[in-house]
Amino acid sequence: MAEDLLDDPPVPSKYHKQAQCGHNRNILVEQGRSPTIRLLAGLAVTLSAVTVYSAYTIVQLRSLKQLQASIIDRNRTDSLLLLRIQNNLNSLAVTMRDMLEGSEPYPLTAWQAPFHRIRTDLDDALEQESRSSPIDRNSDQRKYLSSSVTQFWDALDRVFGLAATDPDKARDLISNSLESRQEALSTSVARLLVSNNESEQEAAARTQDIYARAERNVYIFLAAVLIVVVLTSIYLVVYNRRMFDHVATLSERRSELARQLISMQENTFRSISRELHDEFGQILTAVGAMLQRAQRRTPQEAGADRTDLREIHETVQSTLEKVRTLSQALHPVVLDDAGFEGAVDAYLPRYEKQTGIAIRYEKSGAGRELDRGIAIHLYRVLQEALNNVARHSKSKTAAVRLSFLPGSVVLEVEDEGVGFGTRDGQGMFGTRDGQGMGLVSMRERAELVNGRVEFIEREGGGALVRLTVPTPA
Repeated sequence: MAEDLLDDPPVPSKYHKQAQCGHNRNILVEQGRSPTIRLLAGLAVTLSAVTVYSAYTIVQLRSLKQLQASIIDRNRTDSLLLLRIQNNLNSLAVTMRDMLEGSEPYPLTAWQAPFHRIRTDLDDALEQESRSSPIDRNSDQRKYLSSSVTQFWDALDRVFGLAATDPDKARDLISNSLESRQEALSTSVARLLVSNNESEQEAAARTQDIYARAERNVYIFLAAVLIVVVLTSIYLVVYNRRMFDHVATLSERRSELARQLISMQENTFRSISRELHDEFGQILTAVGAMLQRAQRRTPQEAGADRTDLREIHETVQSTLEKVRTLSQALHPVVLDDAGFEGAVDAYLPRYEKQTGIAIRYEKSGAGRELDRGIAIHLYRVLQEALNNVARHSKSKTAAVRLSFLPGSVVLEVEDEGVGFGTRDGQGMFGTRDGQGMGLVSMRERAELVNGRVEFIEREGGGALVRLTVPTPA
């Protein structure tokens, strides 16, 4: 029993269970406050805004495309055709002027071929213009242009009909009727060109307005997205800060709980150890003394009685040794009497005797008295590390180094065994990843004294456990 307690320094398993339960409860609480719903709502709002803006932009672009196709392009095509019509009308005017001047030695009927050629081109231009004319053009304008051209050609036909019988009357008809009709047609075409130009200017203004609205919407959308991103980032920062503050508070509570539990545990063990050492140890010592006196008073000839007394005395002595060992395992009394260095000097020879492992002990620096809380945790880490050497490392030797530095004390336990992990999954702590209770215990005790524990795999085999604890200078 004593050897088992010596091999297994107390570990606050109750604390770990309570801390785990508390951690699970806190996780449930945090899940209740999870920002997932708010973030999903923000994402839905953002996606909705993107969808609405995209739909609006598509509508604007389609409107711009329709405007360009229905107004601008048609106006440009129609203007080109009107210019072609105007050019034909100008050709008619030039031809009629030549007919009236009589500078050419040709009869009036000889001008039918040029007029026919101009009429063919003019009719083709008028037909194309009627198909490409702007949608918003007044139908009266189209009817007027078409009827005016028809009347012009009818009048021209009458001119050529008179030209064979009465050339002078035909010239009068050209001068009094055809020229005025041609001027009216040119004026009408010019007005249509002006109307197309005004339509193009209006279309350009509408295009600029669409571009301006699209640009303004882009800025508004970017500003809205930026605001959403900033608000979401602020919310996440605030939530994460609150969560980390809560975790820090829980960590402080956990450390305080661990400190209280381990302190209570050590006090309980110290009390039991003193009871065993003082009460049972004194009783067994007194029993042994009485047995010795009884053995001395027993006559020499009563050999059997003396043998029984000697066996009882040996049993009492063995029990006394076990009680003392159990007392030391529960709480090293020498730690209170001789300090940490004295406890280490007393513990290492006993460990060598019990395990058969040779210990090489090295101490450096000017020794000093350590706080009782620091001393007990250093002692327990030393016990746990050496017990792991005996149980798992398969090493026949180990080194213990104690270094007193100006602002800290460093304890190192090194062996030449299998290290922290082997191929079969077993190692210094019984598992490949080193997450046994021994490691947990050492880490907890290191945190309780604001120290740092390191587990280092040595090259070529073996392991090193280093505990660094800050101490007042």
